[in-house]
Formats: sequence, C-alpha cells, structure tokens
Amino acid sequence: MRHREQHRTQRIGWLRAAVLGANDGIVSTASLIVGVASAASSRHQVIVAGMAGVVAGALSMAAGEYVSVSSQADTERADLDRERRELATQPQAEEDELTGIYVGRGLDPDLARQVARQLMAKDALLAHGRDELGLTEELAARPLQAAVASAGTFAVGAAVPILTVVFAAPSILVVSSVSLLCLVVLGAIAARAGGAPALVGAVRVGFWGALAMAATAGVGRLFGSTAG
Repeated sequence: MRHREQHRTQRIGWLRAAVLGANDGIVSTASLIVGVASAASSRHQVIVAGMAGVVAGALSMAAGEYVSVSSQADTERADLDRERRELATQPQAEEDELTGIYVGRGLDPDLARQVARQLMAKDALLAHGRDELGLTEELAARPLQAAVASAGTFAVGAAVPILTVVFAAPSILVVSSVSLLCLVVLGAIAARAGGAPALVGAVRVGFWGALAMAATAGVGRLFGSTAG
C-alpha cells in the first residue's frame, strides 16, 4: 500500500492570504467602527462607515495580494527562463552545479554526479528549479488564488463588527469585545492549521487587534470632542 503524506506547506499559499484577509477584515473594520463610534456618531453613520471600509478594504486586499504575488510569480518565471537558457548553452556547467548541490547535502561526489545526470536526463529544468532555485509546484506563486482568498476572508472578517453594530448598540465595549474574541479564535485556528501552538497565535493576534482598536478609539474621542 502506497504511503501518502499531507504536509502543511502545501496549503501555505492560500492559508497565508486567508488568515491575513480575515485578520485585517476584523481589525481594520472594528477599529474603524470603534473610532467612528467614539466620536459620538449615530448607528447609521457607524454602519455606513463600516460598509465603506469593507468595500475599500476587500478591494485593496485583493489588489495588493494580486500585485505582490504576481511579482513573485514574475521572478519565478524569470529565474526558470534563465535556467532554461543556461541548460541549453552550458549543460556541463549546470550538471556540475547540480552535482555540487548534492555533494553539499551529503552525497559522495560520484553518487552526486550520478544522481545529477539521471535527474537531468529525466527533466533538467525541474531538477534545477527544485534543487537550485527552491521552486516547487506546491509552493508556486498563484496570484488569483491569493487575491480571491484574501478579499473573501476580509469580507467575512469585516462582517463580525458590522453585524455586532446591526444587532446591538454601537457600543465601543461590545464591538471591541466581540471582535477581540473572534480575533483570538482566528489566531488559534490559524496557528493550529500551520502547526504552531494555538495559544501563541491567539495572543499575538489579540494583542495587535487590541492595540489597533485602542488607538482608533483615542483618535475618535480626540477629534470628536474637538469637532464638538
């Protein structure tokens, strides 16, 4: 029976974007709502500000992820194109380079040379992409996947503080408490999905979320009282 393994690195692309999107959705929207509510705004004004934040934030996250991951994909393609040219023009030098990599990993020179030749005979570009450049299919940059995951989870995360205002009073304490609770749960789940201790993920996400909401609450009170 064939032994199959599932490694967490296979989900790192979408998991990073999803966690970032959901975390940013809760933190930024809750902070915005807390800041507007601190300025003694009405429920309607708070909800409008929150909805505007959701639309702007989701589109910003999608655009940012797409552009940044596209840049990574462009770099990967450029490196593979260069490797393809070198394989066509300097095959012996590339074989020597791959042999040196395997020697550095612990193989004796003769075995390293044999491995390099066999792998290059099967798929030279794949061998050099994986062992020289560190590029694999599982970890390849996927801009569209990252953009969709980030924007979608941002909207889901942002719904937490908005729904809190819709079904409860736009209370700073209530919005902050519900949002922080969700952040802590999200941090714990994300940490466990990535193989890290749940407590570590919960604490680090909760700390930065509390800091952001406290800062915007202070700004809202300051400018709200000044305007009044």
